[in-house]
This record gives sequence, structure tokens and C-alpha cells, in this order.
Amino acid sequence: MASELELEMQAIDRSLLECSAEEIAGKWLQATDLTREVYQHLAHYVPKIYCRSPNPCPQKEDMVAQHVLLAPMEWYLCGEDSEFGFPKLQQANKPSHLCGRVFKVGEPTYSCRDCAVDPTCVLCMDCFLGSIHRDHRYRMTTSGGGGFCDCGDTEAWKEGPYCQKHELNTPEIEEEEDPLVHLSEDVIARSYNIFTIMFQYAVEILTWEKESELPADLEMVEKSDTYYCMLFNDEVHTYEQVIYTLQKAVNCTQKEAIGFATTVDRDGRRSVRCGDFQYCEQAKSIIVRNTSSRQTKPLKVQVMHSSLVAHQSFGLKVLSWLGSVIGYSDGLRRILCQVGLQEGPDGENSSLVDRLMLSDSKLWKGARSVYHQLFMSSLLMDLKYKKLFAVRFAKNYERLQSDYVTDDHDREFSIADLSVQIFTVPSLARMLITEENLMTIIIKTFMDHLRHRDTQGRFQFERYTALQAFKFRRVQSLILDLKYVLISKPTEWSDDLREKFLEGFDAFLELLKCMQGMDPITRQVGQHIEMEPEWEAAFTLQMKLTHVISMMQDWCALDEKVLIEAYKKCLTVLMQCHGGFTDGEQPITLSICGHSVETIRYCVSQEKVSIHLPVSRLLAGLHVLLSKSEVAYKFPELLPLSELSPPMLIEHPLRCLVLCAQVHAGMWRRNGFSLVNQIYYYHNVKCRREMFDKDIVMLQTGVSMMDPNHFLMIMLSRFELYQIFSTPDYGKRFSSEITHKDVVQQNNTLIEEMLYLIIMLVGERFSPGVGQVNATDDIKREIIHQLSIKPMAHSELVKSLPEDENKETGMESVIEAVAHFKKPGLTGRGMYELKPECAKEFNLYFYHFSRAEQSKAEEAQRKLKRQNREDTALPPPVLPPFCPLFASLVNILQSDVMLCIMRTILQWAVEHNGYAWSESMLQRVLHLIGMALQEEKQHLENVTEEHVVTFTFTQKISKPGEAPNNSPSILAMLETLQNAPYLEVHKDMIRWILKTFNAIKKLRESSSPSPVAETEGTIMEESSRDKDKAERKRKAEIARLRREKIMAQMSEMQRHFIDENKELFQQTLELDASASAVLDNSPVVSDKTLTALGPAQTQVPEQRQFVTCILCQEEQEVKVESKAMVLAAFVQRSTVLSKDRSKFIQDPEKYDPLFMHPDLSCGTHTGSCGHIMHAHCWQRYFDSVQAKEQRRQQRLRLHTSYDVENGEFLCPLCECLSNTVIPLLLPPRKIFNSRLNFSDQPNLTQWIRTISQQIKALQALGKEEGTPHTTSSKNSENMDEFQLPEGFRPDFRPKNPYSESIKEMLKTFGTATYKVGLKLHPNEEDPRVPVMCWGSCAYTIQSLERILSDEDKPLFGPLPCRLLRKTDPELTSVPIFLHFVCGTPATAWLAKQCHVRTRDPNQ
Repeated sequence: MASELELEMQAIDRSLLECSAEEIAGKWLQATDLTREVYQHLAHYVPKIYCRSPNPCPQKEDMVAQHVLLAPMEWYLCGEDSEFGFPKLQQANKPSHLCGRVFKVGEPTYSCRDCAVDPTCVLCMDCFLGSIHRDHRYRMTTSGGGGFCDCGDTEAWKEGPYCQKHELNTPEIEEEEDPLVHLSEDVIARSYNIFTIMFQYAVEILTWEKESELPADLEMVEKSDTYYCMLFNDEVHTYEQVIYTLQKAVNCTQKEAIGFATTVDRDGRRSVRCGDFQYCEQAKSIIVRNTSSRQTKPLKVQVMHSSLVAHQSFGLKVLSWLGSVIGYSDGLRRILCQVGLQEGPDGENSSLVDRLMLSDSKLWKGARSVYHQLFMSSLLMDLKYKKLFAVRFAKNYERLQSDYVTDDHDREFSIADLSVQIFTVPSLARMLITEENLMTIIIKTFMDHLRHRDTQGRFQFERYTALQAFKFRRVQSLILDLKYVLISKPTEWSDDLREKFLEGFDAFLELLKCMQGMDPITRQVGQHIEMEPEWEAAFTLQMKLTHVISMMQDWCALDEKVLIEAYKKCLTVLMQCHGGFTDGEQPITLSICGHSVETIRYCVSQEKVSIHLPVSRLLAGLHVLLSKSEVAYKFPELLPLSELSPPMLIEHPLRCLVLCAQVHAGMWRRNGFSLVNQIYYYHNVKCRREMFDKDIVMLQTGVSMMDPNHFLMIMLSRFELYQIFSTPDYGKRFSSEITHKDVVQQNNTLIEEMLYLIIMLVGERFSPGVGQVNATDDIKREIIHQLSIKPMAHSELVKSLPEDENKETGMESVIEAVAHFKKPGLTGRGMYELKPECAKEFNLYFYHFSRAEQSKAEEAQRKLKRQNREDTALPPPVLPPFCPLFASLVNILQSDVMLCIMRTILQWAVEHNGYAWSESMLQRVLHLIGMALQEEKQHLENVTEEHVVTFTFTQKISKPGEAPNNSPSILAMLETLQNAPYLEVHKDMIRWILKTFNAIKKLRESSSPSPVAETEGTIMEESSRDKDKAERKRKAEIARLRREKIMAQMSEMQRHFIDENKELFQQTLELDASASAVLDNSPVVSDKTLTALGPAQTQVPEQRQFVTCILCQEEQEVKVESKAMVLAAFVQRSTVLSKDRSKFIQDPEKYDPLFMHPDLSCGTHTGSCGHIMHAHCWQRYFDSVQAKEQRRQQRLRLHTSYDVENGEFLCPLCECLSNTVIPLLLPPRKIFNSRLNFSDQPNLTQWIRTISQQIKALQALGKEEGTPHTTSSKNSENMDEFQLPEGFRPDFRPKNPYSESIKEMLKTFGTATYKVGLKLHPNEEDPRVPVMCWGSCAYTIQSLERILSDEDKPLFGPLPCRLLRKTDPELTSVPIFLHFVCGTPATAWLAKQCHVRTRDPNQ
């Protein structure tokens, strides 16, 4: 059959090869209707060349098509043989200065980090090696396919746009030269004709939607009855699904099915069956039926006529041919572009290019790739038509993106991916913004796809279906397009550009408005949250928008008019978001130190709070730009600064920071890991620039515009600390409440976090516009603090720094100024080490430190100071001055409320026994005092004659507190604490503060113009010091008396304890006496110290066991009648101890696990991380994991580290892999009333006799199986005659003392060992379940014994905590479990096994 088919093909080929290209072309030249002639030729020959067999040969088909179909077109175009015509065209052509090489998948690309306008500007290897960029800093990547080389594009490079190859062509290039001048009129006319016909043919046949017929011009007279079952690719079904389905549908082998699936994935479609219509339709129905489900649509399959498939195959060949032909001449490229963009008879969107773009999502992968490459080699390589194509792309943008979102193919196979080639060209981007309003189109298209909103119009991702989540992932590419448009900043602004940019800015504000306050959370009280809320989508959106928000601010900073208008618009939107600011919130008045402020009653721990505040943060960024660009000082009348309400500006950022503080204080534990993750990303380097950093700036903005006392009172209220600092001795009374230890600890942490926030507000002034610094100062400071933790490698340091939109950190420009590079040693990594002179800039409370990093940095810096024999104080560094707009912010340090807070905490430290306070709290207060002293010192050193220093912190801390407390001055308390033995670690810092205070005092004395005032001040200070000394003496006497009283109480308690435990102490005396008379072979020990085993065993007091659930944090005592407490465990088959790993269980269904072969070929090991949960908490957690995993598979289709379908999960605390749980059980003596009664148990002789009787009875039962009931009853009577003890009877069922919850968990664990050990489906009734448990217990103990032996450790010695956790649960729980599992007595089953094995009496 195959030889006949081959002969037929050879005969057809021979007849086709007789065609003459010259004759056909001559016929076409004389034709009056060229289109009709060409179509007739194609209709006749294309079906004879393509798709002649079930398995076509593309190379053979293309060879014949070149001779019969393409050669006449080339002859017609050139007017002669193409072998001579094309070289002539190429010789007449002026070589292009653009490279335009289209990259293949995996091809290396190069981008210059110094000269590229943006990271998307790349060079091919040849151009890179021949350019100046090879000596610059460059980035090398591999192409995903689809892009092209930007060599020769002057808009892509700041310098060196040409390589050596293309630079040769530049002097001869004239910008406005028409490439058609190099072609004759005849060639132009013929080219236009043939390009129009063939491009029209290709577009029409590729977008043809009917499956069984052709366009009228291409219909054949004789139509065969041959059809193809065409399978199309999608990105939903897996390889395995497709292979399995094809095997069933077309009866092919697995190898053939793999070949089909591979071709479908690569090319986008493949015929899987060839024959008549009914034959192909049958295969289609099977494929559709096997791949459809409620969650996914079936695979796309079409039954197509062979002639249609043939014409579509040739249509792709035509597009490739057009791409190769235009490579000979720029004039031909220009003609093809003109043909493609020429409007058709149907008006708008009727050009061939438009038709192809709008049909993109309907085409298969191979067709898309071919026409995308044609567009890149034609439209994008001709500068004139590139602009026209960009306009067409922008007009169709919304439709193209909608098609892409609903499609399932990757973006690289979508026409939407060409946006990077258009939007990154600066001139095109400006043109599209001004003429097509591109910014607004992109943002509104993005918002149209996110229609799931809450009642207040904010985005809501919580109840996303799988389809909505899929669309959300795809629609994120629009943000990338917006980034491409903004990545190149304008150097000149026109009125049109200002107008359209601000219009786009309005749309962007609407987007941020929908994000303001989204995903609000409320503190969970009482019960742990059952289902973790969806938070990833909101943070994904925030991360995608981070660079866009930054670029928006950069654009605004370039033009003063734009900046002012953008600021006004942003403020208006923020006020709209805060429209209901006081609705339902009760106004209150706060008063401290004679200052009062009205605010609202709001508790972060009780109300809703959101971490997403992009509008507030954008306004903060614009406010800084007003300061940086000095617009605030030049045009104050144009700015709405008088309309600003500082309390409104600070409210929501302050709530967000209070939320972080409360999370650190452990107040939101019951809200689960979702909140922890949100706080992590809020501070993470990927998000912090437009989240955490901007919240700090917004608070700095608010403080600089309001009374600092008012701000501090509002902040105390939001931190829920107002009561502590506003009420005299409140802290003392509160700390005396023993029942509130957790609350006291929380309050201490909140106070620490509040002081840390004040340090950040005053100290973080390294953003240009906040402080008088530049961008490099900010980067230097980041690097200094990262290297203060430890020396770092280049890659490690880069990861810790934020990247800009060009993926640059700016590190290379400043690293040499702050660090030495230590060359690689044995570690193989070079390290950057901080220069010693930069250590003085270290700030212990740097705002980008995590808690762990802060601790490491502090330890490292103190160690360095000790090595240099310096004191270990870490004083605050000298800071740059604030910009004028933020200058008043320093007054927060000398405000009355701040001094009150400092005085209160120092008072707690002085009287440290009477208050609940922490050293960390004191350390922060000392740091704040140091910052204030540094600030005053700078003011005095930089003061001019006409200015008066208003910052008088030293004078204020020298004055004692006012009535009614009459507390000593801050300075006096510092002197007291300097000698406190319990503050040894802080002495150096206190000493530095006092030293700096004296230096400032001398500085004031040297600059003071009024000696009289100075003398009066000295007298007042001395009198206050005398009072302070007397007060300190009085308090020291009180402390001494208190210590004596406590010691007396301790002595009395010791005496009382000895009286109550005379027997114990008597035993101790006896032991001491007997120890001196010990004999080598017969130790004399009191009977009371020995423990008897057996029937008359000693009664041992048992301690009650309490455990805490890691999920709900509730404590519970372990009892047999209580709800089950379980440990996460992992059961697995193991061959660690195997002597012969080639052995395996042949037939698990019949396998008998009672006795294990000495080879230990395979065992079942059980391990546990030791973390305990309530059984119901674990069940809810596991159910949520299953539900989330089902959604994840639909949304992400990513592999996870565990298989939920196989019962696996991760421990909620440590994320150890687990697949079952072990219930916590009490030891047997606790279950049986603290004493096991062995009085009725037989001795060894009786036991052997009883076992023998039992075996005989079981043998008798086995022999009489199947006999009449009378015989059975007789045997049962014989059984009674044996008088077996209760526990030895085969039908004995012991009483199960456990609760239903524990029973259920026992079954869960038992079936897990059975399922994993035997690789069978769970079966609770199988009698092998308890034996598998025993086997797992034995194997685990044996594994542990081998580990200890290898480590030379004793078997019964003390185990490490983690190892004990891993082994103890099995040793405790498994044996007890075996008595009660599944209602099948273990002893009865063992007896049956003995009966089976001794059935032959001779054995």
C-alpha cells in the first residue's frame, strides 16, 4: 500500500515539474484580470501539492510549491528569472542602517546598561561585538523569540547607536529619501499587483472560518471526499491528557500520540486523522467528550476539508515568501507596507493588517508566529509606516487586549506583544499620547477588566472565580504597556502633551482610588481565622504598579505646571476618599501637659484597617517633589496648601503603621499568616519605596504642618497608649495587675514601636526633597547600613537594594566611596567591606532594617568598637538639615508631650521595680535624646548673627517636672541611671549623652551675649540639682528597705517549705549518710527510692499534661475523654535499613506483614515535627488547603512541593511535609486508674498452657469450617470447656476508653500507615492495619537506634529536643492505638495468624 502511494506521489510530482514559471508569468503579464488568473492557478495546483496523504512531507511540498506556485510570481515580479532579478534589486538597493535581525528562541541578546534608553533596547551578538558597548557595563540575556536587534535605531541609544557594520551605511543615508526611487516603474507596478493579490489571498484563507468549503474564487470543479481531523493547541490541557485522549480517539500508539502532541504544542495544530467526513467526525466527538469538564472547555477540534488545509498551508508559505522577498529591497518593503495598510472597501479596520490583527486570537500558534515576523520585517523596519502601524495598533488596542485576555495562549504568541516594539520608541510614545490619548486608553482598558468591586467601589479579589483569577493574571500585561509608554521621559513639553498626560493622570488616579483601602482587615478575637483571606492579588497589583507610580512622579517633576496640576488633582481625589472621614466616628478631646487637640475615637485593634493607600502615598511623593523642585516656594499662591488638613493626611498612614506595630506585639496572631505576609511585603525591598517609605513621608508632611504636641497626642491615641502617658502613675497601677501580663508585654512593645516611629520621622531625611541631599546620598546610606550587618558579595548587596524602572540600583556609582572590595579567597566569593570612616554614619534605628538585621548590625558594630578599644555606645549620626518645607519637623523632639514621654519612661527605669518597662524602650529614649542633642549642636554651630537658636532641648531637660508630680529633671534621671547596676549595657550611651550635653553647654556659653542671664540660669540649675540629690537619697533609702523586706519574705518561705517537706529532707539525709558507707557489690539504698514493677508495682504520681494548639493558640489538657490533640506526621516507605533493595512486595493485596524478612527490604517509617493541633483545627486547615489547592490548579497550574490529592500537606507552623496526624494518647497507667492490675494474669507456665489450648481450639474451628451449625455449636461448647482468660478469647473486644474524636484520629493514622506501607487504597476493616502500625513503630525505633549507634550515643540517653519530638509520639501512641483500632482486637488477629501458620499438624 505504501509503495503504491509513493508511486502515485512520484507521478504527480513528475506532472507538476513540467510547469514552466516563465510561461505562467508571461500569461499573467498579458492577462486583463490578473487576480482571477492567479486564483485559478492556485485553485488548480495548491490541492495537488499540499495535503495529499495522511502524513504529508513538508519539505517535498515546499519544493514543488516553489517550482509551480512561487517561481511564476518571482518571474512576474522581476520580469526575468529570479536568480538574476533579485541580485539586481539587491545591488540597486541602498543598505539599511537598521539591523532588524529577528531573534530566535534562546538566542543571546545584549543590552548596554550605560547607553540603552531602556532595558528593552538590545543588540544581536554580531552588532554588539562590533559596537562601543562591548567595553561598557552590559547585561546579557537569552531571547524568548519575537524581538529584533535595535542596532541603527538612534532613539534606542544615548550614544553609539551603530555598530561597525551598519555605521558604514550612515553617511549615505538621507532621512527623507524615498526607497522607491531605486526601483523602475514597471517593477513597482508589478510588485504592487502581485503583493496585493498574494497578501489578500493569504489573509483571506487564514481568516476563513468555514470548515468544509473554500472561497468562491478558489473552489475546485472536482472536489474530493478527503477530510482532516485537526487538533488545535491550548494552554489548559496537559501533555498527558492529550496523549491519553489521542490514543483512545484515533487508536494510535503512545509514541505516535506523543509525536502528535509535540507537533500540536510547537505549531499550534496537527491533523490526527485523515479520511471521509464521518470517520473524522467520530474522532472529534471522542476527543471533545474526553477533554471537557465543568472547569475547563474541551480541546478545540475541527473537521476540515483537505483542500482548505492545503490552501492554509500555502497561505503561511506565502507570508514567509513575502518576508524573504522584501529583504532584497527597501522599495519592495515600502510597497508591501502600503498594500498592508491600505483601507479596504469596508472602511475602518478593513486593511489587511487590521484584519490579521483582529483575527489574532482565532489563529493557531504557527500562523501567528509567521505573520508577526512579517510585520516585524516590514512595518517595524520602515520608519514612515511604523508610525502608521503604531496608530492602527493604538486604535485597536482595547480590542486586541480583550482578545488576549480571553485567549489562553502565552503573550509571546499574541499580537499584543508587539506593544514593546512600539511603545518603547520615545517619539512614537509621545505621538500616541498626544494624538491617540494612549495613556487613558491603557488605564481604562485595564480597569474595564477589573469589574469586581465592593460597595464602595474598591477592587475586591476575595471571591474571585478561577476564570476571573486567570483574567487578572493576563490583564497585568497592560501595566507593563503603561510602563513602556512612560519609561522614556520627555525633554520638552507641548501644551497638547501636558493636556493628554494630565488626562491620563486623571485616569490613573481613578485606578488608585479603586485601590485605596482595598482588602480591609479586622482583628480576629477569640477564635483563629478559619480561612486565610486572598491577599496575593492586591499585592501583585501593587508590585506591578510600583515602578509606574514612580515614573508618574518623575514625569510630573519635569514640568512645574504639570506638577502643580497633578498635586491639586491628587489632593482632590484623596479628599473624596476621605469624604466620610468622621461619619460614625465619635469625636474626642485629648489633653496632655496643658495641650489639647480634638480628634476622633478610632482603635486599630477593633476597627477595619487597610494596608493599601496608594492615593495618600502618591500625594506624599508629589509633596516631596514640590520641595525638591522649589515649586512650593516659587508659586505658593498656585498651590492649595491652605486647604490641607494635616490630621486627614496623617490618619490612614498612621493607622497602617500602628497595624504593623500591633502585629509585632502579637495582637493579630489569630488573623493567620496572610497578615504576616502582607506586613512582610509592606517592608520588603520590592514594595517599600511606594508603601512604607511613602507612609513615613506623609507623616513627616503632616507633622511639619501641625503642632507637634497635637500630633503626638493623636499618635498616642492611635497606638492605644494615651491612657498610660496622660494619667499619673497609671503605668505603676497597671503593672501591678498580675492577670494582665500579656497586655503589659503588648503595651511595652507598642511603646517601643511608637518611639521607633518618632525616631524614623525625625531621622529619615535622606530622600531628596525631605532633606538637603541628592539621590547618591540615599544609595550610599542604604549600602552603609547593609554592610554594617556583615560584609556582602555583589549579588547579595544588589538584592538588598531597590531597583528603578531600568532594573538599576545605582550601586556601582557609589560603592567605591563607602566600601573596600576584598578579593575572593577560599570561599570563592569577593566581598565588599565597609570603610572604617563610614561607620560614624551608622544609625542603629535605620528604617529599612528588619528586627533580625537590626540585632545583627548592633552586635557587629559593638564588636567592632570593642576591637578598636572604644566605648560601645552607638550614638545617632549627624544628619543633614531638612528642606525648608519640612524644617519645623525637628520641634517634635523638644515638644512638651515628647518630654513628658521621655520623662515618664526614664522614671520607670529609675524606679525599675515598680513599673513594667523594657530596656529596649529605654534604649530608644536615649537614642531620641541623642538625636535632639545632635540637632541642637548643629543649630548652634551653623547659627548666624541675625538668627536666634530656637531649639533649646538642653534647657528643657535640665528643668524638673511640674506639679503635682514634681519629678526630677531628665538630666538628673540620666545621671542616676548612669550608676544603675542593672543598666550596664547602656552606661556608655548615657555617658555619651552627658558628655554631649556638657559640650553644648560650653558652646552656648561661648556664644551667649548675656552673661547675667547665664549666671541666673546657673544658679537655678544648681538649686535644682540639690533638690535632685535629696530626692535620690530618699528614694535610695526606700529601695533599701524594700530589698530587706523581700529578703525576709524569702527566708520565711524557705523555712515553711522545709517544715512541710520533712520526709523529703530526711530521705536526703539518709542518702547522704548511706553514701559514705557504700559497698562495691551491695549498695544500701532506701526502699522508698526504688520502683517496683509487676503485679505489686509501685504507684507513681502522674503529672497532668497540657499542650497548646499551634493554630488557635488554645491550651488543653490531654485526657482520654477530651477532644483529640494531634501531631503532624509523615509516613513513608523506607529502604534505609535494607540489605537487598531489589526485593519488593509482589502482591500487596495478599502480602502478610506479620513477620518481616531479615533483609528488611522495605519498612514503613513514621516521623513528626512535633507540632500539636486540635484535631478539628487540623481538619479545617487541611480542608482549606485542599480547597485552595483546587483553586490554585485552576489559576496557576504550578507544581507545589506536596501532593494534596495524596493526602499531603505542610505543617502550619514549620511547613514540614506531612501526610497524616498522630493523636496524643495518655500512657496506659493513666487510662487504667493510675495502676495496672496484674493480679489475675497467668504466670509463664499457665500462659504457655493457655496459648496451646487456644491454638488447638482455633485449629478445631478451622477444620470444621463449612460444617452444619450443630457442629459449630458443639465446637463452641468445647471452647467453653477450655475456660480461656478473657483477653485470650478470639471474639474478645476490649473496651475502648477514648472519645469519638480520638478514635477518628486513631483510624486516620492507622489507615495512613496501611495505605503508604502497602500502597493500597485505605481500608479501615482490613485486619492488617494494626500490624502495619506495629511494623512502623518497630522500624522507626530501629532507625533511631542505628542513628544513635552511628553517632556513638547511648540508646536510652537524653535525646535532642527535635529528635525526641520526632520519635516520642510514635512510641507513646502507636502501641496503645493497636488495642482499639478499627474494632479488630490485635490479639485475636495474631491468634488467627498463628492458626493459619500451624494448620499442618506436622509443622
